[in-house]
Amino acid sequence: MKFWLNVQCAKKKAVAKTSTEAKKVRLYCENCSYNKEIVAEATVLGITGNWRMAAHQYFGAELWLQYPFKNDVFWSYNHEHLAYLEQYISAALREHRDRSHFTLLEKLPKFYHEAKNRDALLKIIKKLKNK
Repeated sequence: MKFWLNVQCAKKKAVAKTSTEAKKVRLYCENCSYNKEIVAEATVLGITGNWRMAAHQYFGAELWLQYPFKNDVFWSYNHEHLAYLEQYISAALREHRDRSHFTLLEKLPKFYHEAKNRDALLKIIKKLKNK
């Protein structure tokens, strides 16, 4: 997954990965060789533990593939996720059969699902694909 990097780098882009087995999170930049690994431990609501959260959140980094949309932010974790979102958003018929509340699509913000936003979101996706 690619994220903004909080160090001086020409590309300001890095990859963050979580190893649940080793309980570690790593942030590295292929451009400037920045490399940081930390224990996957965070404090949430005053409770410290090994929470399962997106790797970039451990470093306070922003997602590389994000773009402002109205009063919100359209985001994608990586190019594969972006292609998946493009397929879903561009679909004329979105069937919701056999899906529970645990799928990726069910977790997306409401504006991703609204047909009135389809054209604007597809334009954003096109911009992000070229980033």
